[in-house]
Amino acid sequence: MKIAVVILNWNGKELLKKFLPSVIEYSKEAQIYVADNASTDDSVSFVKETYPEIKIIQNTENGGYAKGYNQALQQVKEPIFCLLNSDIEVTKNWINPILSEFETNTETAIIQPKILDYKNKEFFEYAGAAGGFIDKYAYPFCRGRIFNTIEKDTNQYQDAPIFWASGACLFIRKETFETLNGFDESFFAHMEEIDLCWRAFNLGYKAKYINNAIVYHVGGATLQNTNPKKTFLNFRNSLFTLTKNAPGKVFFLIFSRLLLDGLAAMKFLFQFKVHHIFAILKAHFSFYTHLPELLKKRKNLPKKQDYYHTKSIVWSYFIEGKKTF
Repeated sequence: MKIAVVILNWNGKELLKKFLPSVIEYSKEAQIYVADNASTDDSVSFVKETYPEIKIIQNTENGGYAKGYNQALQQVKEPIFCLLNSDIEVTKNWINPILSEFETNTETAIIQPKILDYKNKEFFEYAGAAGGFIDKYAYPFCRGRIFNTIEKDTNQYQDAPIFWASGACLFIRKETFETLNGFDESFFAHMEEIDLCWRAFNLGYKAKYINNAIVYHVGGATLQNTNPKKTFLNFRNSLFTLTKNAPGKVFFLIFSRLLLDGLAAMKFLFQFKVHHIFAILKAHFSFYTHLPELLKKRKNLPKKQDYYHTKSIVWSYFIEGKKTF
């Protein structure tokens, strides 16, 4: 086997029951693993009894996405990893185009397939869509999804280089993952894949989107967009990625983010979402607590600031009215 499909699980028996059949049917090229984050339900026994061909990796604690995968992947020997969310339905021939790209282009280190919405299959899914980018201030967006504007898939986005690949379905060479020392475990969950891809970018690795490899993602199976905890993690971890990886005058960027995040809080105020305002405040306080250790992680940074696709996605979207990529 050249490829390992590794599904991280925490108390996700119902998701495994629903989505493992498609993974097994359409992943003959792969060895499938379920990496369990110390579940307290019977999902591990369910997989063992129902799908004995699947290998089980049992982590000793629920360390979130980052730590969970870091621990589990130490036990995986295949040269290509596919990190697959448990709420994804895969399709026929989803792996072959990925393998072909890895074999043809040795410089490609990270790949994302097309991610469509399981609940509305003609549209892209929020978490990844047709590949990710960031602006100068580390706000993420995707081809096919900018903020909450999600495009219908009309095959408008073909194979192309991208800046980050969604952690919902991320392919990466084992060698690259190990060179990067895996995910930054201080993130716990959300945006650790953007940090990983940004670190890879700074070392010269290439990420790519492959259009004819298709998966359907439920999204929000762990944390809904309406959950203030998700707002906290997204805002805090975005600041983490910016501070660790952006070249140049990072304190100017942090100050700019303070102002922009303040505008986001005002938007929540007008929507009467008070809990999300407190989540943003909590995110900034947590960020400043971690700032000294984040600054120590600023390594291997290029001199040129060529990481961003557009200077401000906030300005483009809300002021100029550009709703699509």
